[in-house]
Formats: sequence, C-alpha cells, structure tokens
Amino acid sequence: MKQIGLPKGIRACLFDLDGVLTKTALVHAAAWKATFDEFLRRREGAGFRPFDAVADYDEYVDGRPRADGVRSFLASRGIELPDGDDDDPPDRDTVHGLGNRKNDLLLEKIRTDGVEAYPGSVRYLDAVRAAGLSTAVVSSSANCRDVLVSVGLDKCFDVRIDGIVAAERKLPGKPRPDTYLEAAHDLGVEPASAAVFEDALAGMDAGHSGHFGYVVGVDRVGQADALRAHGADIVVRDLAELLEDRS
Repeated sequence: MKQIGLPKGIRACLFDLDGVLTKTALVHAAAWKATFDEFLRRREGAGFRPFDAVADYDEYVDGRPRADGVRSFLASRGIELPDGDDDDPPDRDTVHGLGNRKNDLLLEKIRTDGVEAYPGSVRYLDAVRAAGLSTAVVSSSANCRDVLVSVGLDKCFDVRIDGIVAAERKLPGKPRPDTYLEAAHDLGVEPASAAVFEDALAGMDAGHSGHFGYVVGVDRVGQADALRAHGADIVVRDLAELLEDRS
C-alpha cells in the first residue's frame, strides 16, 4: 500500500465528504453562522455573542447530523429548544426549524457559488480505486448525492452512507461510529481492514471508537494537534500528500 500511503491489510477507504473531498466545509460554516447569529440576535439583542465559524463550528457542529449540531451548539450557550418536526418551517424556533433554515441557506450558497472538489482528493481517490480498494463516502449531509453529482464524483464510490441513508436505517451520527461501521459492513470488510478519512473532530472520534485500521486526519484549518488528540493516526493537509514517497 506504499503508493497510497496506507498500512498493509487495508482493503477499503471510507471518506467523509465536506472538507475531505469537496470544498463545502466553509460553505456549511457560513450557513451555520448566518442561522445562529440571526437566532441569537433575536433572542438576546444586539449584544449577543456571535457564532464562531471556526471554533464553534469545529467543536459543536462539524461532522454531526444537522439536528445534533443545532442541539450541541445551543447547549453550549445554555439554550434548549423543542425538537419540533422534520418539516418545520425555517422561521420556527425549534431544533428542526433552525436546521431547515441552515439547509436553505446552504443550498442557496451552493446554487450561487457552486461546489468544487479538492484536486488532491480526486487524485488520491483515483489512485485508491486503481489499487483495487473498495470505496465509500460517509457523510451526515442529506445533500451528499447532489454534491457528488455536481463535482462528477458520484460514480467513484461503491457505497454511500449519508444523512438520508442514516435516517432510513436509524443510524446515530458522528461522533458515534455507526455510519462508518455500516459503510464497512456494506463493503463486506471488517473495520480493522478499512481506513477512515476525516477533517472533523467528531469524525475522528467515530474513526477511533470504531476501531478502524487507520484513521487519516485532513487538516484544512490548522487543527492538526486536535485531530491527533481525537484519534488520527496521521494528519495531512491534502490527501495528495499520501501519494508521495515517504521512505
């Protein structure tokens, strides 16, 4: 596996989407900030403490299912809202209402600005498939398939476990390892024979607690130490680094 930077015995690669394959993590963070800042401004007035699109996003939201992200951040501010219903309108102050507001803003930003894949990730994905390894995309996003289609990567994965599939199968999201374990199961490999590729701290926790064979942290925002602390076996700034000769 030297040519793709993985230990011997790895038979499958399980990739997160946002921040690992595509440049959508910053778009997600901006949509969350707009959503939470508007809510906090209405609740607390002009002196509210804004959502931090780096620290708060990484700690409470990144990698988690949408509703869990809402609950996690609001809990950090001592705020509890009713869950409401999945189809709550985006102006309703419920967990699902705020989540739907964020999703509307995200889709608007994607339609306006488009989505890009990281070139190094595309190169790495091509190398993994050429080496004969199985591949899965594991994302908490309900928009995963549409994003993959928009960047031409929808045919590059043998298995897709996203927010829609997780809801259908009643799988808890990251930081629990269940979605990654489900991907490995669908690929027919044991967790010890699979590598996880993540940029989110919640995803690192999932890879570590799931006892996967190798956990690669992708550091896009300068949090290499935190990724290691949460279980990364190796941290790279871009997946293409794994294709370099490290001997």
